Amino acid sequence: MAQTCYAPERPFVPTDAKDIRAYADLIRSDFDLYIEDIQAYFRCLDEERARAFEEAREVSEDYGRFLQVVGQ
Repeated sequence: MAQTCYAPERPFVPTDAKDIRAYADLIRSDFDLYIEDIQAYFRCLDEERARAFEEAREVSEDYGRFLQVVGQ
């Protein structure tokens, strides 16, 4: 069964240096969470790619058998 992989949202970083300093802990936490989530996203994509290739291989074999049955 196909997986749906969702990319995480980019962390928001204020443009004002004062705001960056004021919210540094929250921003750092958002970056840490993003890095964890993007790694999980990449793993999901890798797993889905492998699944899709295997499915395509099986369908190709099924098609070959079909063509043999219909004589083409």
